[in-house]
Amino acid sequence: MGEPLTWIAASLRRERARAGLSLSELAKRAGIAKSTLSQLESGGGNPSVETLWALGVALGVPFSALVEPPAPAVQVIRAGEGPTVASERADYVATLLSASPPGARRDIYHLRAEPGAARESEPHIPGSVEHLIVGAGRVKAGPRGEEAELGPGDYMTYRGDVPHAYEALEPGTFFVLVMQHV
Repeated sequence: MGEPLTWIAASLRRERARAGLSLSELAKRAGIAKSTLSQLESGGGNPSVETLWALGVALGVPFSALVEPPAPAVQVIRAGEGPTVASERADYVATLLSASPPGARRDIYHLRAEPGAARESEPHIPGSVEHLIVGAGRVKAGPRGEEAELGPGDYMTYRGDVPHAYEALEPGTFFVLVMQHV
C-alpha cells in the first residue's frame, strides 16, 4: 500500500498549499487531529474513507483529487491509438489527444480527412477559438466565407463559435486541432 499513501500524501500537501492553510487549520476544519494529518502528509498512517472525505470537504476538492494517482509527466499516444470518432457525412476521423484538464479549457485532436465532402461544423460554445496546424496534405478550413487553403506546416486560428468547415484537398491529409474554450 506504499504507492497510494505516497499519492495521498503528495495530494494533501499540494491541496493544502493551494488553499493556503496551515496544518493546524486544515486539521481543525476537517475535524481530525493535527498529528493524524501530519502523519498522512508524510506518507504514513492508514487513512479511512471518512478521514479523506472530511479533508476533501475542508479543502474544497473532490475525494478523487486526494486518491487519484498522479498523471504521468510524459504521455505518448502512438499514431493510430487513442479514442477515435468518425464523421457520418465526410471521410473525417477525429482522435482526442488531450482532453482539457481541470482549470484549463482546451482539447487537442489529431484529424485525418480524405477528399470528398467537407466536414461542416456547427458553432461551438461562445468564445471558442480553434487553432489548426497541418501535418500532411492540404486542407481548406475556417469559418464559412473565410476559408483558407493550408499545406504542411501551415497554422490557422479562427473563431469556433461560428459555422465552419474542414475539407481535405489531397489524399492522406491530417492536421492537429486545438479547441480553446473561454
